[in-house]
Amino acid sequence: MAIVKWDPWHEMESLFDRYMKSTGLQRAGLQEPLTAQDWSPKVDIVETESKFEIKAELPEVNREDVHVSIDNGVMTIKGERKQEKEEKGKTFHRIERHFGSFSRSFTLPDNVDQDRIKAAFKDGVMTVELPKNAESKPKSISVSID
Repeated sequence: MAIVKWDPWHEMESLFDRYMKSTGLQRAGLQEPLTAQDWSPKVDIVETESKFEIKAELPEVNREDVHVSIDNGVMTIKGERKQEKEEKGKTFHRIERHFGSFSRSFTLPDNVDQDRIKAAFKDGVMTVELPKNAESKPKSISVSID
């Protein structure tokens, strides 16, 4: 019987690989093809004194394929990025971009004026402006000390 040195890091890496495969995700650097799955666009959320702004990266998504809705204080961005049709004479060696439907939902703060929300789509980025209510703007109050 041979004595084998135990490597706990190798065991952890093996466990992590099995977990990633079971969820359909892929670790960076591996050469396995990605499984088909829903994807979520990356977003930035910024707050200023007068509004919130959400910017979503939607490269190669048509404006007609994106829908924004608000229901019970939750804003949802839904859409679909369609995969290129295979063309004769082309051989795809690697496809890393995600295709298919996506959905992102955000709970809106109470101080958002839902009647004035606007969305714009330019250069693969959708920007949603969420203006704040006028009465929710911060006020400075001086308090006298006795």
